Amino acid sequence: MKALLVTGTDTNVGKTVFTSTLIAYWLNYYPNQPLGLMKLMQTGFGDRELYNDLFGTHQSIEIVTPLKFTAPLAPPIAAQKEGKIVDLKTVWQAFCSLIQNKDFMIVEALGGLGSPVTDELTVADLAGEWRLNTVLVVPVQLGAIGAAVANVALARQAKINLKGIVLNCVQPTTAEEITDLTPIDLIQSLTHIPVLGVVPHFSEPHDLAKLTQVAAQYDLEVLFNKI
Repeated sequence: MKALLVTGTDTNVGKTVFTSTLIAYWLNYYPNQPLGLMKLMQTGFGDRELYNDLFGTHQSIEIVTPLKFTAPLAPPIAAQKEGKIVDLKTVWQAFCSLIQNKDFMIVEALGGLGSPVTDELTVADLAGEWRLNTVLVVPVQLGAIGAAVANVALARQAKINLKGIVLNCVQPTTAEEITDLTPIDLIQSLTHIPVLGVVPHFSEPHDLAKLTQVAAQYDLEVLFNKI
């Protein structure tokens, strides 16, 4: 499938920054190949607005957020506060429309793999049922190894095609700290999933040149499944 789901071990682990690096790279090197970007659903303010600021003027990208809720809470709770439901049919229709008309599609999930999408389903359930190639963003911080192991186990339980792990520096981090907190060889040994790259801390996430440069260091053949 010509789509990639970006998920993480939890909320605020760097999914949006990592996704932005992929988009910046694609628009720089493949400007004539239409790209679709879908935020699975948004609660509160933030991701969609950042994407619009960064990429809204580019003609070759279409940005879609099929469901939006005001409260920055888990979708079923945010929807309930507005007297609404989480309509996955609307999300699926938006996904199908994008994937039929774009050369590639990136889907950013919400929260972590275990985060609820509805009262019955998690992000992991959707990734498995929709058969999405998936990348897991793991923050460089204490506890990251255990979080990576637990989320990879959940991915296997949900039969997700997990392509790899990306480490993200959620705060300024030295090379030694990256090695100590998220040792790549140990994470790969415990999970049997490749670590595809490390995202440095971004003090300015609007620097498109730097975003592109960072993405060039990933294993893009695995992530894009076509390059």
